[in-house]
Amino acid sequence: MKEPVDFSSVESRRSAASTRRMTPARRLYYFLGLPVLRGVVALLHWTYRYEAVLGEKHIEPFIKTGKVCAPCYWHQAHILCSQRIRQWLKRGFKPCFLVSGSVDGEVPERIARAWGAEVIRGSANQSGALALRDQQAMMKNGYSIVTTADGPRGPQYEFKAGTVLMARIAGVPIVPLACAADRAWYLDRWDRFLIPKPFARVAVAIGEPYPVGRDVPLNEIEQHRENVQALVMSLMEDCQRALARPAETDA
Repeated sequence: MKEPVDFSSVESRRSAASTRRMTPARRLYYFLGLPVLRGVVALLHWTYRYEAVLGEKHIEPFIKTGKVCAPCYWHQAHILCSQRIRQWLKRGFKPCFLVSGSVDGEVPERIARAWGAEVIRGSANQSGALALRDQQAMMKNGYSIVTTADGPRGPQYEFKAGTVLMARIAGVPIVPLACAADRAWYLDRWDRFLIPKPFARVAVAIGEPYPVGRDVPLNEIEQHRENVQALVMSLMEDCQRALARPAETDA
């Protein structure tokens, strides 16, 4: 008799098409390599010069009141944007990161948990219904769900409807984020993952909360998806312009 599937296990949320699994050797590799990776990221971040943090005032009400929102940014921007959210966490913000169920998601999950954040494993591609269920449960407990809205496989800069649908079901606003760096490495993969170089000048922008009410008709989800996609792209341009101006901080 076939045993029932444990849908709480991350193994059940991985693509059946992928042969990569969390083997003992891979676990050892992550165990030994993760502290080194965290140290390198922390050291790099310490060298960055923030020329601008735009729109920080938009997140303040959520930090101060504990209200739930849905922060989102491009997969490419994960290093700088997640570090900003880490600063909010230190002030009482309760983030829960949505991380791919693939083996590649093990590293960001462990880093987020080391910060004190919560994590949901899954994606719209492989375990959308399960991930959506978990998101709703976490939001009821006061956690804001953080998503890389074009991930985990792109296309780059294409905002997925799943984040909008999640916000609609919960009746919470989407808070877009973006960043830029004057000098960076870009990994050769679909998202062109951005790693600012040592002592790079960087900028981060937080947009106005974008409301998605529970009464939004399903046939209007696409319009909201396009609207938020445009907002994130606009924030990227704001960050790039900020790097061309003298240093400033917009609280």
